[in-house]
Amino acid sequence: MMNKNTVLAWATFIMIFVGVGLIAMGAFKYDDVAGWGFAAVGIGFFAIAWVFNALKGRV
Repeated sequence: MMNKNTVLAWATFIMIFVGVGLIAMGAFKYDDVAGWGFAAVGIGFFAIAWVFNALKGRV
């Protein structure tokens, strides 16, 4: 059964995976200003994943 810490761990993993995907899209697919936007959103996903990881064991 999934408890709160397991849910936060999965959410962290998914957010890191999506963040890496967004940064890769910004770096390799788009060569204009949109690439910078994708990379910035990917870094934001990393920040939220960091918060989720910090909440494990405290919620």
